[in-house]
Amino acid sequence: MNDVDQDPIPQGELALKVTALPRDANAWGDIFGGWLVSQMDLAGTGTASRIARGRVATVAIDRMGFMVPVPVGAQLAFYCLVQDIGRSSMKIQVEVWSEDLAHDECRKVTEATFVFVAIDDRGRTRIIPS
Repeated sequence: MNDVDQDPIPQGELALKVTALPRDANAWGDIFGGWLVSQMDLAGTGTASRIARGRVATVAIDRMGFMVPVPVGAQLAFYCLVQDIGRSSMKIQVEVWSEDLAHDECRKVTEATFVFVAIDDRGRTRIIPS
């Protein structure tokens, strides 16, 4: 059984929606993995910034795996689930789902756990407000 079967619906809150464009793809029309990771980081940063009430930095990405290719034109939805909040850091699971609008279906594309740290204006670690 693969992860898609284990997670039939997105986990967490919708944080970002984007359409994959030709500039984000290789010559075969599949989206670059690096582009997808950068979009995941944007989604996670938005969620982490709200929790930290300010600036955050990505310090780690754990457990990344791609399940299906993403074609140009795909509508992608990024969901964030807060797994843990510490003194100055937080762990957020980011899932990406490809929406098939014609068939009213979603397929899980990938997921990863991102770790963010709250930082001040000088880039130093700070405490997350309670």
